[in-house]
Amino acid sequence: MNTVRGRLDHLAGCAWFWVWALVGFGFAIGLVSLGPLTLAPAALVALALLMGERSRRSVFGLATGAGALALLVAWLQRRGPGTVCWSQGNASGCDSYLNPWPWLAIGLVLVVTGIVAHSRRTD
Repeated sequence: MNTVRGRLDHLAGCAWFWVWALVGFGFAIGLVSLGPLTLAPAALVALALLMGERSRRSVFGLATGAGALALLVAWLQRRGPGTVCWSQGNASGCDSYLNPWPWLAIGLVLVVTGIVAHSRRTD
């Protein structure tokens, strides 16, 4: 019986961690692009989550969510750095890309830090 309770507590902690990760993603995208459109809702959800003791223990998900955005930017900029020209049928063009390596490094550090910190938290 105690093992079942432990597993349920673990699953609940994981669920709260991923809820916090979504909030972290919202904060990060608000800081780099959408501004108040995502910052305000993310702040409201974060305040609501901070009210609960169980959800507050998984706050390290914020770092993982922010890191997920950095990994997404790295993926979207994977052809960079520089200008890449393309041609398909009757269409052609050039696109400029950022250097994806700093985004990848920051993303990996944040994601791993969030996950490791969450797994090492004291209950």
